[in-house]
Amino acid sequence: MSAEKFKLFSFNGKMKIMHLSWMAFFITFVVWFNAAPLVSVIADSLGLTTAQIKTLLILNVALTIPARIIIGMVTDKYSSRITYSALLAICSIPCFMFAVADSFEQLALARFLIGFIGAGFVIGIRMVSEWFPAKELGTAEGIYGGWGNFGSAAAAFSLPAIALAFGGADGWRYAIGLTGLMSLIFAFVYYFNVTDTPKGSTYFKPKKGGGLEVTSKSDLVLLIVMKVPMYATLALLGWKLSPAGVSMFTQDVTNLIYAALVFVFLIDFYQTYQVNKHLFSVEVPAFERYEFKQVAVLNVLYFTTFGSELAVVSMLPLFFAETFALGMAQAGMVASSYAFMNLMSRPGGGWLSDKFGRKTTLLILTAGLAIGYLSVAQIDSSWSLPLAVVVVMACSFFVQGGEGAVFAAVPLIKRRLTGQIAGMTGAYGNVGAVFFLTVYSMVTTQTFFYVIAVSAVFGFITLFFMNEPKGHIAEVNEDGEVTLISVS
Repeated sequence: MSAEKFKLFSFNGKMKIMHLSWMAFFITFVVWFNAAPLVSVIADSLGLTTAQIKTLLILNVALTIPARIIIGMVTDKYSSRITYSALLAICSIPCFMFAVADSFEQLALARFLIGFIGAGFVIGIRMVSEWFPAKELGTAEGIYGGWGNFGSAAAAFSLPAIALAFGGADGWRYAIGLTGLMSLIFAFVYYFNVTDTPKGSTYFKPKKGGGLEVTSKSDLVLLIVMKVPMYATLALLGWKLSPAGVSMFTQDVTNLIYAALVFVFLIDFYQTYQVNKHLFSVEVPAFERYEFKQVAVLNVLYFTTFGSELAVVSMLPLFFAETFALGMAQAGMVASSYAFMNLMSRPGGGWLSDKFGRKTTLLILTAGLAIGYLSVAQIDSSWSLPLAVVVVMACSFFVQGGEGAVFAAVPLIKRRLTGQIAGMTGAYGNVGAVFFLTVYSMVTTQTFFYVIAVSAVFGFITLFFMNEPKGHIAEVNEDGEVTLISVS
């Protein structure tokens, strides 16, 4: 762990690792959200229907849920440096596929595959945790998450201008292709400029591959229970693409998707049991144990925080346009204030965690989150626009500050499993997004905000089951030597 000072604008040692990691994350989000600001131009260019556009937006998030779990495992096993570089390079391919597509089917396949790049976030969480001590970890992870997350807003602002600069009917293709090229180039920049740990430190790997290790039988049951919502969400996405939704798939294909999900869940169940079956015959030494309930609580909180952010960013421009009779361009600019808060809010949530403790900070921010969404639910045309913007920005501070506080705690649970824990918690953010967007498609906007507020109250209650990380976590290397890592 590097002992040098935390100098934000330094580009040496651990600070270089943090900066290159948020840049990698930033690029993954530019690529992941590169179609959203160009969707009307793409639709005109290829004659897409509204249903087809909605399908592309659904497909954009579909693969990210399993991808975050898979990438978490790969990161823990093969290292952050190799995994991030490989992800950036490989995911440039579907990006180029999307840029040259000339039919809806080609666009749909490319968009589905691009969803894998949304898992990049998980890799940097492990990388940053290797380089920063516990007292700085919340701030470092917050900067990594907040500045990287801004890639979606950067895509929204820059890609339409880039498409216009290239001009013509194919301007959007060059803009999308450029993001793929950026991803490919940065894969090499990252690979040749980072190391997985400071000199002399060990990169601890899981004892077994194929599933998350837990340290008690009750934790194994809770782990299985926490997997169910992820599969249920993928089934919900399948339903949205069925004849009951946007009719991309026939009912037979949809039933096949459901059957495949059940089959994969059973394989996952078996793999998880195989990794943890020793729990039924041997007790895990006390110094090696961790509590999976810590992970479960953070999953629930990220479901509400990042889940609501993704959902609200999707609907906010339309909400402002309809409530205050704004043009879509004006409404988009006003709504972007929500995403802009990421630059300060997420690092702020991490910094508060470092200063005042993980649990205390999460309790305060989650309470603020509930009050924030209850307040946003009251906005109507009788409000002044500036007041509405202030309330939305205040709410977004608690949302994104909460995200920063969640990932200030994630790396302090079990070092060798950080990628997998971050993968599961990150996946729950996408589960939340799909859940909230489905709710949004069925109820009034006010009810939608109320549902998020209620989920925040539920998250607040679960926090009373969480323990503040204290003391040290123990890791054992391949030679049997025990290393104690400070978490407070």
